Amino acid sequence: MPTEQRPQPGPWFRSRSGLVLLAFLLIAGFFLVTEHAAHLLGILPFLLLLACPLLHFLHGGHGGGHGGHDGGGRPPRQGEDR
Repeated sequence: MPTEQRPQPGPWFRSRSGLVLLAFLLIAGFFLVTEHAAHLLGILPFLLLLACPLLHFLHGGHGGGHGGHDGGGRPPRQGEDR
């Protein structure tokens, strides 16, 4: 007994209502950013300060064994130039 195959619907954003929703969100986002740009730009210095500890931990923290200050990181082998 053959069964009818219904076509699968596409992604939600390809439908007419999905496109209308995306257009509305883009327009709302544009006005939100333009009207509140002063507030957003005023926060940037604090975001830079908050990024410092984050970068400190991501980079490896204190004393991560980076070697000596000469850039070599290991003593030279016998007969090897620096």
